[in-house]
Amino acid sequence: MRKLSVVITAAVTLLMSSCNKTEDLPVLPLSDYFPLTAGKYVTYNLDSIVYYTNFNVSAVSKSYQVKLLVDAPVTDAQGRPAWRIIRSIRTGTTGPFTTDNVFMAVNTGNTIEFIENNLRFIKLASPIRQDYTWQGNRYIDVSSLGSQLKYLDGWDYTYDSINVQSTIGSLMVDNTIKVAQIDNETAIDRTFSEEKYAKGIGLVYRHFHYWNKGTAGGTFTDNSYGVIMKMIDHN
Repeated sequence: MRKLSVVITAAVTLLMSSCNKTEDLPVLPLSDYFPLTAGKYVTYNLDSIVYYTNFNVSAVSKSYQVKLLVDAPVTDAQGRPAWRIIRSIRTGTTGPFTTDNVFMAVNTGNTIEFIENNLRFIKLASPIRQDYTWQGNRYIDVSSLGSQLKYLDGWDYTYDSINVQSTIGSLMVDNTIKVAQIDNETAIDRTFSEEKYAKGIGLVYRHFHYWNKGTAGGTFTDNSYGVIMKMIDHN
């Protein structure tokens, strides 16, 4: 009987060990999808929609081309190594680009932070795995009295798809990940945002749309706008 008991115990232990064993999945470096090296650039077609309440105009759409260039290493306000990102813009498809804004990006090892107009977004987070979720806007003050950024509150950034082939405009892009950020609609507002990143390239697609009418049936507030960016070129 003792011998039988030992055999049964060993079998149960082996079974439990097999059940508890998890597959070791490879960890994808964030730098693969957000490369920060001097001279790296991506060019986009950008369609912008701005809503106005004056002059009986509800929406105005404009098209541009923009380029995001990783310029040089810098130090952020917290003393961390960071990279300066220069945005240039032009109307049409020819003519020179003109610098119109400067951003900053930080690879912390576990996250990619992007600082735009003094707002710090967590664009990517580790691990890059299907359905992994994080609070991408948690560093943004959305609760101050009179804040115009309340629509950024509570966004659950989620990896919606990993390493899939995507059509971006007229381009077919391999190894992309999609970050679903928000998709919410009420009687008075609509907020939608998602981004796609490609391995070895960086951001290849962005779709952001926010409109607010203040009250049901009202007119658009002045901070309502939308942006669609599609990559057309990169190095």
